[in-house]
Amino acid sequence: MAESLNPAAPHHLPSFITAPGETDVLLVIMAIILFLGVLGFGILFLRLHTLPERMAHKSQKIQFEIVAVLGLLALFTHIHAFWVAGLLLALIDVPDLGSALGRIAGSVEKIAGVKRPAEVDEMQSPEIAHGERAKQPHERAGRPDGPPSRRPESVHVSTKEASHA
Repeated sequence: MAESLNPAAPHHLPSFITAPGETDVLLVIMAIILFLGVLGFGILFLRLHTLPERMAHKSQKIQFEIVAVLGLLALFTHIHAFWVAGLLLALIDVPDLGSALGRIAGSVEKIAGVKRPAEVDEMQSPEIAHGERAKQPHERAGRPDGPPSRRPESVHVSTKEASHA
């Protein structure tokens, strides 16, 4: 059976019209372009969405974590105010107060003669090492029923510290 054109159709057809049974090249090309466009748009969206996290990556850990949580909230709730807040927080340079306060606390503990928690964990008393119960401060001072003493048991006071008092 010979395929003939409709008498109303023009004799010269455009190149994108395919004959029956042949591959539609235009459809294949457009499918590839659509796939690459959706993939490119998704990558662009995710790069833009993680912009505050990448900016805050160089800052302090707590600031980075807050920005990351705001980014996740914005992603899952579609509330764009979280993303804007994360971007603004990433742009602001938050001062590091933790290290200064840590040094102050360490100095005060040193003056008071109290061991820091890291030093206490490293040095274990013989009672604890043998599984005995640790004595309470008022039991060590010889007062079994009295309130705990406010004064540390051993405080080393140098002459310089005594002159400041």
